[in-house]
Amino acid sequence: MPKLSDAERDEFLVTPGVLMRVSVVLADGSPWVTPIWFLYEHGALYFTPREKSLWFGCLRRDPRISLCIDEQPLPYRKVLVQGRAELVFDVGEDDQWRDMYHRIATRYVGDEGAQAYVRNTIDQPRGLYKVPLTGSRVTTWRMPVQGEDGMGIWHDRYYVPGTQF
Repeated sequence: MPKLSDAERDEFLVTPGVLMRVSVVLADGSPWVTPIWFLYEHGALYFTPREKSLWFGCLRRDPRISLCIDEQPLPYRKVLVQGRAELVFDVGEDDQWRDMYHRIATRYVGDEGAQAYVRNTIDQPRGLYKVPLTGSRVTTWRMPVQGEDGMGIWHDRYYVPGTQF
């Protein structure tokens, strides 16, 4: 099961248009997953829940979080993160991080679209969270690339004894 090198992981995490799925814990202990936009900078994943979103309330109550960042086309890269979300800027402090908000939106809708998105949602209160990779449990995976052994792409625990290729 090939893993991404740190350089491959970082290159993947800055690829425009890739969504991140955020999983938080609801008050009753069940999981809640939401696909969102994100930004990877300085070894951390940044994201912006709106004040009225269910998952923002969950993070306020319990900062434990799981993240899944993956892609559909080959080589099916994925990065999984389990950690704690840190509130960098709370609701009402948007002016202090608006440039980052613009950079997040630019990854998904380009500069012109990002300017319009920020302008059209500026009145929507939101916070800025980050999950540093250092101190989090990070798992990566990808399909083998040309020149690598194509067999054994799954962890050994997935195979029953005696499996042959």
